[in-house]
Amino acid sequence: MSCDFLALAVPGVQKLSPYVPGKPVDELARELNLDPAGIVKLASNENPLGPSPKALEAIRAELAELTRYPDGNGFELKSKLAARCGVSVAQVTLGNGSNDILDLVARAWLAPGLNAVFSQYAFAVYPIATQAVGAQGRMVPAKDHGHDLEAMLAAIDGNTRVVFIANPNNPTGTWFGPDALERFLARVPQDVLVVLDEAYIEYAEGDELPDGLDYLAGYSNLIVSRTFSKAYGLASLRVGYALSSPQVADALNRVRAPFNVNSLALVAACAALDDAEYLAASRRTNDAGMAQLEAGFRELGLQWIPSKGNFIAVDFARDAAPINQALLKEGVIVRPVGGYGMPTFLRVSIGTQAENARFLDVLGQVLARG
Repeated sequence: MSCDFLALAVPGVQKLSPYVPGKPVDELARELNLDPAGIVKLASNENPLGPSPKALEAIRAELAELTRYPDGNGFELKSKLAARCGVSVAQVTLGNGSNDILDLVARAWLAPGLNAVFSQYAFAVYPIATQAVGAQGRMVPAKDHGHDLEAMLAAIDGNTRVVFIANPNNPTGTWFGPDALERFLARVPQDVLVVLDEAYIEYAEGDELPDGLDYLAGYSNLIVSRTFSKAYGLASLRVGYALSSPQVADALNRVRAPFNVNSLALVAACAALDDAEYLAASRRTNDAGMAQLEAGFRELGLQWIPSKGNFIAVDFARDAAPINQALLKEGVIVRPVGGYGMPTFLRVSIGTQAENARFLDVLGQVLARG
């Protein structure tokens, strides 16, 4: 007689639903007998340019050292990040992607009897990380698909230890400005940690978005989370980081797994930081692609949520699942967001000009068929 090991798992894990990523190209090719070369994937907010040439060169140079463990402290990358961000090395925590940072926060500060506050339509990992450690998740209704910061403040109580906010937010692309962030941080109790998830911050230029780094000195309870998966094009290597007070970073490092960032990721991230040309090209490609998709949606008579990320959520004003299935049959992968409570929307990552055009062409055919 077999044992029900799920029933033996801790209560928070028993009730979890696994995170569902965007469908891989190879999986769709197998399912529908399609040529992988003809499939366009615009589902996972990946950088369509491929990795930086400097990152690839650094990876090649590191291959001979694969028998060695990586630098568990990530000294070179932490030093580069500290210099770039104007903080001390003691304020930097490295993660196996920024998802790892979110898990570390939950493991360090959340437990049964405590709670975390986050927004409706926010990144699915916030409730997953919270529930996995047995804490309560407090989901605050969104305002115009974005964070209602005032309502989130009101949701904080004596058992709140963490508030997760994202700017821009995934999957909606919504954002808030510097004044709103300043007002929010000033009113959060000092014993409540604020995780400011800035996974897409590099796509903004100038004063489009507040820079979380500007608030670190004034708020010891602030953690700024960032990643190399998006604008820096290193999604498969899984490297992210947090910037915080030294005391907060010390707590995070106490629960961080040894060697959580591998050698190839470390050297690639260092090289990517030095490739200003690549980052600028990523922004240009994203800006042009966003304008291309918006123009296409306008021509098709569709509404969308304005976005500051490298993706856009388009509203079909009806169940989007059949539209998604029709796109898949034509070899176009986008992201359904019904699991986020947005069943009429599909989230579309910004691709190359050709990929965007292919998506819009196929979408027009699907809609024309009714």
